Amino acid sequence: MRAWILEKQAKIEEKPLKLVDIPEPHAINSQIRLKIISCGICRTDIHIAEGDLPLKKTPLVLGHEIVGIVDEAGRNVKRFKTGDRVGISWLNRTCGKCKYCLSGRENYCHDFMCTGWDVDGGFAEYMTIEEDFALSLKDMDMEAEDIAPLMCPGIAGYCAFKLTGAKRGDRLGLYGFGPTAFYVLKVAASIGIDIYVSTRSLYHIKEAEKNGAVWAGNALKKEMPCILDSAIVFPPAGHMVETALSQIEIGGVLVLAPVSMSKIEIKNYSKNLWGKDIRTLYNVNKSDGEEFLEIAGRTDIKMGRQVFSFEQLQDAMILIENGQLKEPNALITFN
Repeated sequence: MRAWILEKQAKIEEKPLKLVDIPEPHAINSQIRLKIISCGICRTDIHIAEGDLPLKKTPLVLGHEIVGIVDEAGRNVKRFKTGDRVGISWLNRTCGKCKYCLSGRENYCHDFMCTGWDVDGGFAEYMTIEEDFALSLKDMDMEAEDIAPLMCPGIAGYCAFKLTGAKRGDRLGLYGFGPTAFYVLKVAASIGIDIYVSTRSLYHIKEAEKNGAVWAGNALKKEMPCILDSAIVFPPAGHMVETALSQIEIGGVLVLAPVSMSKIEIKNYSKNLWGKDIRTLYNVNKSDGEEFLEIAGRTDIKMGRQVFSFEQLQDAMILIENGQLKEPNALITFN
C-alpha cells in the first residue's frame, strides 16, 4: 500500500515525509482494518514531523483525524462488519486494566497509545485498530471530509467543554477561536449555554458572532461584558491564564486545553485564583468522543475545510505551517 512515512524529523519546508510502498496491515483477533477515505491534517502532525515532539517509532505514519470503511475484521470482532464507516481519533488504545481504564478515565492511562505517534496513523491507504477504540459513524449523515476534523479538534474541544461542567443558562468564555473552539461554541450554544469569545482576529470575531456567540471581542484589551461561570483557554499562552481567571465567578472553572503552555504566573492569588478551579485537558476518552459524535450528528456543526489529494499532503502541511490555508481545516482524501 502507499503511505507517507516519517523516518527523520526536519522542518516541514524540507519535506521530511516520504511517499513509499509498504506492506498492507491485516486485522487479527479483535482488530478491524480500515480502507481510509479521508484524514485531517493537524498541527500536532507538524510538531511531530519537525521534532517539537519526540519521534517514538521510525518509520512512522502520521495522521489521527481518520474516516474509513471496514474492509477486514478479525475473528473476534463483534461491534463492526465489513462496509461499516468508522472514525479513528488520537486515542488508539490503552491497557484496559489500570484504575483509570476501569473507571472510564482511560485518557489518564500510563499506557495511553496515540494514533499517528505511538502507532501508525491515517496518512496511508489502510490501517488497523482494536475495535473497542474505533468510533461508529453509522448515524452520521455527513460527508467524510466534514467528519474527519471532528476526530481531533471536535472531540478534544468537547472533552475540554465537559471539564468545565457548564450547563444550560451558564456563561462560558472561550479564549482563542480556532477549529477546536468553533466546535465547542456550536455544541454549547445548541444546549442553551451563552458563549463569550475572546480573540484578536476581526475575522474570528465575526465568525464567532455569526455562529452563535453572545459576545466576541479581545478580552485582553477590553473585559468581558459580564462575569463568566467557566472558561477554556485554547492558545498555549500562559499570560492569558490570570486574565481569564479574573473574569470567572467564584466557584467557577478554568480549563487549559493546550498540550504545552508558556510560563504561567498568578500575581494576585486572593483576587483572581482563590475559590476557583483550574483543570487541564489530558488526552481524550472514548465516552466523551462517542457523546460528541452523537451531538454532532444532529447539530449543524460543519465548518470550512480545504481538501487536498493524498499526493499533496506535504504541500498542504507547508500551507498550514505558514498560515496560508483558505479554510480553517485541511484534510487529504483517497481516490
